[in-house]
Amino acid sequence: MTPETIDLDIAPFIDHSLLNPGAGDELVRKWCTEAERFGFASVCVYPSRVFLARECLQGKAPTVSTVIGFPSGATTSASKLYEALDAVEQGASELDVVLNLGWIKEQKTNLIYNEIAKICDESNVTVKAILETNLLTPDELELVSAIAIDAGVQCLQTCTGWNGGVQVEHIRQLKEIAKGQIAIKAAAGIRSRSDAIALIEAGATRLGTSYSLQLLQPDNEPEDPT
Repeated sequence: MTPETIDLDIAPFIDHSLLNPGAGDELVRKWCTEAERFGFASVCVYPSRVFLARECLQGKAPTVSTVIGFPSGATTSASKLYEALDAVEQGASELDVVLNLGWIKEQKTNLIYNEIAKICDESNVTVKAILETNLLTPDELELVSAIAIDAGVQCLQTCTGWNGGVQVEHIRQLKEIAKGQIAIKAAAGIRSRSDAIALIEAGATRLGTSYSLQLLQPDNEPEDPT
């Protein structure tokens, strides 16, 4: 750790994620209250919870983000586009879109490009492409990242969390690929301040985690219950 990162304010990097399908309205409201209180970048919820989150955060700094095609990315392009546009209508200002892993493996570059480019063009909000980095070779990661950047995404995101957590080396590779053109979101398995700082030092500009309050505490100290 450098002296600068030891005292780094991590809160503005965090997408405060609530992707437990069983989470109800009360928990969504709690997540939104925490996001405003601690200064998180956004609250990330399932599409069915976007409207409530937008109501809770109306006029407040944190944005509302949601997931599209989550977690498999294997739904049809038409389904993803509908889901994306509906989420924007409900109040989402950031879309974390899972790319089609099968298409990546088969190098169906036109299908990948057309799907994500249409979402970018028609949604007019921030789009993050979820790449599922743990299941990609370095060459596949470079190829799909280039396609996503060319299609107009504003951020490359590592993982859904359904196939393992983020790896620091993947963030370093994405930083090299992005060359400062777009943001990089590290997601899945980030549970401590030291995890967060290592990822930020490697190049992450956003952190997706449901352990947000833990990240604000020095390692081995309990989170503030208030």
